[in-house]
Amino acid sequence: MKLARTELPGVLLLEPAVANDARGSFMETYRAERYSDLGLADLSVQENLSHSRRGVLRGLHLQNPHAQAKLCQVLVGEVYDVVVDLRRGSPAFGHWQGFRLAADEPQQLYVPEGFAHGFCVVSEEALFAYKCSDRYEPSAELVLRWDDPDLAIDWPVTEPLLSSRDAGAARLHELPPERLPVYSGSS
Repeated sequence: MKLARTELPGVLLLEPAVANDARGSFMETYRAERYSDLGLADLSVQENLSHSRRGVLRGLHLQNPHAQAKLCQVLVGEVYDVVVDLRRGSPAFGHWQGFRLAADEPQQLYVPEGFAHGFCVVSEEALFAYKCSDRYEPSAELVLRWDDPDLAIDWPVTEPLLSSRDAGAARLHELPPERLPVYSGSS
C-alpha cells in the first residue's frame, strides 16, 4: 500500500495494491492490523454506503462528541471529496483540501477525528463507501455550510442537490466554539 500525506495534518491518501489479470482485479480494502500499524483509528465500528447522482453534495458533517475518523472510497463513479479542519487551536483550523476520488483509480482517503467531511458527485452516479471509528450519533452532529464564504471551498458545482439539513447548515463562525473538537497537538 502506498501512503501520501496531504496539506492537512493527519489526512492521508492511501493507494491499496491492486492485482490485475485477465479475469479483472482484486484489492484488499481493509485489514485492521495494517491500518493500525499506520497509526490510524480502528475503523470497524460502522460502515456506510451512499448511492448518489451527478450534482449531489453531501456534507460538510462532523460529530463531537462521538468523533468519527473515516476511511472513504469510491466504488462506482467519481466524487470531489472535501475535508475541513475544525479542531480549535489547530494551526490548520478552518483550512480545507479537496480530493478527486474515482473508482477507476482506487484510492482511499483517511479523515481523522476533528475534520468536517463532505463530497460532491461529478460522474453520472457514484457509490461511495466509508468506514467509521464510531457510530452515528445525531445529537452530536455538526453541519457546516458547504458554501461558507469564509472557507471559499472550490466545489465543482454552483447549484448542488442538497438535503434540507445541508441547505440550512451553519457557517463556521456560527458554530458554537464549545461544540468544536480541541486540537491535541498531534495529527
